Amino acid sequence: MRLGFVFPGQGAQVVGMGRSLCEGFPAARDAFDTAAAASGLDLARLCWEGPGERLAETEVTQPALLAVSAAAWAALVEAGVRPFAAAGLSLGEYGALLAAGAASLPDLARLVHLRGRFMQEAVPVGVGAMAAVLGLEGSGVADLCRLAVEAVRADGGPEPTGGWVLAPANWNCPGQVVISGHAEAVRRAVDLGRGVGARRVQVLPVSAPFHCPLMLPAQRRLEPEVAALPLRAPAIPVVANVHARALGSVAEVRDALVRQVSSPVRWEESVRALGALGCDAFAEVGPGRTLSGFISRILPGARTFPVGDPDGVRACVAAVGAA
Repeated sequence: MRLGFVFPGQGAQVVGMGRSLCEGFPAARDAFDTAAAASGLDLARLCWEGPGERLAETEVTQPALLAVSAAAWAALVEAGVRPFAAAGLSLGEYGALLAAGAASLPDLARLVHLRGRFMQEAVPVGVGAMAAVLGLEGSGVADLCRLAVEAVRADGGPEPTGGWVLAPANWNCPGQVVISGHAEAVRRAVDLGRGVGARRVQVLPVSAPFHCPLMLPAQRRLEPEVAALPLRAPAIPVVANVHARALGSVAEVRDALVRQVSSPVRWEESVRALGALGCDAFAEVGPGRTLSGFISRILPGARTFPVGDPDGVRACVAAVGAA
C-alpha cells in the first residue's frame, strides 16, 4: 500500500472537531496546543465550544483546521504511519507541507492565521460569494460564468473597478466545480445553471470569494510573509493546487503558496497526480469525509480512510499494518 495524506480545506470545520483526538492521543494534544499557541487564538474553546459563527470566520477557521489536521497527523505519526506523498485542498496544502517536513507547525500556524485575515479583509462581507456547480464539466462551467457576467452587465448597474468577476475556483471531482466572484454574478449563475445543463448551482456558506482574482489583494499581502517563512524542500512529493505537480524546491513551495490564493484549486488533477505517483490509498487527515468522497469519484479503486477521530486513526493504522 502506498498511502497519500490529504488535508481538508475551509468548509470542513465543525464545532467539536479535534476534541476526541486530543483526548485520545497525547501527541495529538501536543500538536494542537502548539498550533493554538502559535496562532494566538484560544483554539480549544473555539473548536470544541464554538460558537459556530465565530469558528466560520476565515481568520479563525484556517488556523483551527490546521490545528486539528496537525493533531490527526501527529496521532498517525506516533503510531508509525508515514505518507508516501501528500496534498491538501487550499488551506490543506499547509498541512501537506507539515507532513512533508517542509516547515514547522508553529511557523505554519502563524502564517495561516495571517492568510485567513488577509483573505477575509480582501473583499467586504456580502460583495463576494461562491457556489457549487453540479453536473457540469469543463467548458460548460466557463460558459456559465461568462453568461452570468453578461447578464449582470445587461442590468446596467455600476460596474465594479476592474470589472465583474466570476470564475472556476475549485475543480473538485467529476461533476462538481465551485465558482467564485462577485455575489451578483454568482446569483445570476444560480438562475442560469439549468439552462446550460447544470443539475444544480448552489450558493455556499462561505465568508469570502476564494481562489479568484478578487483575492489578489490578499495574495499581495501574503507574499512577503511567505518569503519570510523558514522552509525546507519537501521530503516527500507534495502535489500543489496551482498546477497539480509535485513541489521539488523551496522556491517552488513559496511560489505555489502565493499563487494559490487567487488561482483555482486543481483538486481532481492533483488526486490523479497522486495516483500516478503510485498512491492507492488515502488518509484524510483532519475533520470530515469530503475529500474521501471526491477521491472515490476520481480514483474509484482507491481506499480512503477519514482520520478525524480516534476510530479513524485506529482504522488507518490497522489497514497499514495489514497491508
